[in-house]
Amino acid sequence: MSGTQAVTATPVQVPKQPVSGVTRTKGKDATGKSPLWVRIVLAVICIVWIVPTLGLALTSFRPQTDATNSGWWTLFTTPANFTRLTLENYGDLFTRADMDTAFVNTLAITVPATIIPILIAAFAAYAFTFMQFPGRDLLLIVVVGLLVVPTQVALVPLLRIFGELGINGTFPAIWIAHIGFGMPLAVYIIRNYMATLPREVIESAKIDGATHFQTFWKLILPMSTPVLASFAIFQFLWVWNDLLNALIFIGPNNNAPLSIALVSLLGQQGQGWQLLTAGGLFMMIVPIIVFLSLQRYFVRGMTAGAVKG
Repeated sequence: MSGTQAVTATPVQVPKQPVSGVTRTKGKDATGKSPLWVRIVLAVICIVWIVPTLGLALTSFRPQTDATNSGWWTLFTTPANFTRLTLENYGDLFTRADMDTAFVNTLAITVPATIIPILIAAFAAYAFTFMQFPGRDLLLIVVVGLLVVPTQVALVPLLRIFGELGINGTFPAIWIAHIGFGMPLAVYIIRNYMATLPREVIESAKIDGATHFQTFWKLILPMSTPVLASFAIFQFLWVWNDLLNALIFIGPNNNAPLSIALVSLLGQQGQGWQLLTAGGLFMMIVPIIVFLSLQRYFVRGMTAGAVKG
C-alpha cells in the first residue's frame, strides 16, 4: 500500500498468577500451617513443662502413705487410687503453719518491691533517653554494668548496714534489697524500649510547653505500658518466690513470707515433705494469676526494645 505504513501488533504479556493463590510463608507449608515436626517439638516442650506441675498437684492430694510408697503416675495405672485423694495435706498445712499471715506478709513484701523499682527505673530510663546532662552515657554504662555483679556479694554489707540502722527483720530491709537488686535490669529494659518511641511526640510536647514531668507522666508512661507490665511479671515472680533474701533480711519471725513458712514445715530428717507439695501449689496460685493477667504485654514488651527503626 502506498503512502501508508504497516502497523505491527506487539503481543501483550500477561504476568503469570499463582495457580493456587496461596503465598507461602517461610517455615510454613502451602496451607499456612507449621510443619509437623515443629508442632511435635512444641508439644514435647509443653509436656515437659506441664508434667512436673501436674505431679506436684496430684501429690498434694495423696495421703502420706501412698505418696511415700508409690509415685503420682500410679494414679493413671491404677485409676481406683483416685478415690483415695484427700484434702488432709491442706488441712495440716494451715494447722501446722500460719499460712494466712505468711500470705499477707508475702503480698506486703512483693507489691512494694515490684511497683517502687518500676517507677524509679521509668524515671531514670526517661532521663537517659530524652534528657541531656553531663556524664549521661557514663552513668548508663555504670548502671548496666551492675547487671554482671552477683547479688550475693552485697548480702553481707547490706546486712551490716541494716543492722546499724536497726531495720533487720523488717519490711523496709527486704524492700530496699529487692529494689536495689532489680533496678539495673529495669533501667536497661525500659530505656531500650523508650528509645524506640517516636521523638516527634516529645518535640510536640515541648512546643506545647509541657514540662518533662508532664511529658513523662501523660505521654511516655502510657506508651510504655507493655514493657512496664513485662518487667512487673519478672520482678513479681522473683520477689514472690525468693527465699535467700527473705532468710537473710527477714528471718523466721512474724514478718516471714510464704517461702520461709514452707521451709519451716520440713523437719531435719525430711519429715513433713508431703506438706511442701500442698504449700507449693498454694504458693503458685497468685503468680499464675499475675502472669495470665499480664501475658498479652509480655512478648510486646520484651521484643520492642530489641530492634530500632
